[in-house]
Parts: sequence; structure tokens; C-alpha cells
Amino acid sequence: MAQTSATVDDELYREILLDHYRHPRHRGTLEAPTATAHGHNPLCGDEVDLSLRLHGGELEQVAFDGQGCSISMASASMMAEEIAGRPLDEVHDLIARFRALLVEGKDPSEVGDLGDLEALSGVRKYLARVKCAMLPWVALEEGLSQAEGHGG
Repeated sequence: MAQTSATVDDELYREILLDHYRHPRHRGTLEAPTATAHGHNPLCGDEVDLSLRLHGGELEQVAFDGQGCSISMASASMMAEEIAGRPLDEVHDLIARFRALLVEGKDPSEVGDLGDLEALSGVRKYLARVKCAMLPWVALEEGLSQAEGHGG
């Protein structure tokens, strides 16, 4: 039986998620961060702690630590991979596009290239899983607000 392209995409996305869960990027904490943020989903117990270092209008470094389901931890890893070293305006744009994909239900073709983050598009079918995937992003917004409010 031939596989449909949707099945192939689902399998590829599943592999990307599992890779980020099993081998997280940017896991840990930063020394002397510009800002820190904590995200917690009391419904499932997922938690994420972010350390951010901003300099000259750029998100110079990011690290995360936490515990939770594969979706929240993979999302944190993928997010950190995508935002590290980017100008803050690009980080804010990426947050908005990722939210449009997951929360607003926009098609990946409508939000522009999200790289590996597109692997999370399948979770939008399950509201509880959307909250898992969004947890690190909500913490990121909190951390950026904190940093930018203090001239980071």
C-alpha cells in the first residue's frame, strides 16, 4: 500500500519531534541572563524555565530547562534553536507566526517558513496539546517583556 504525502509528512514530523525531545538543543541555564521566565501548565504539570541574554537588539543566547511531555519539551528545543542569535524584531515576528499556526489554525503556507517548528502543526487538532506546544512560547514572551522593559 502506497503512503500518502500526508502520512509521510506525519512520520517526518513525528521524527523531528522525537529528535528534539530526546536530544534537546539549548538545554540548561545561562549565567547572568538578561531575563528569566517560568512557564507552568497546572493541568498537566509541564514546566519550563527560560534564560535569555539580550544585547544590542538581538536575542544573543537562550537556554531552557524543565520537565513535561514530549510536545512541550520538543517545542522548547525547537523554539530555542530558531530564536538564538536573531534580532528581537524577528523573534517577535516568529512568535506571532507560530501562534497563528497553532492557536489561530492558519495553514503553514500562510505563515511563512517556520523550519522544524512546522512539525508541531499537527497538535492544533488537540486543544490540550496546543497548550503544551505554546508553553515555552508564552514564557518567552514573558521573558522578552521583562528584558525589554528593563532596557535589555
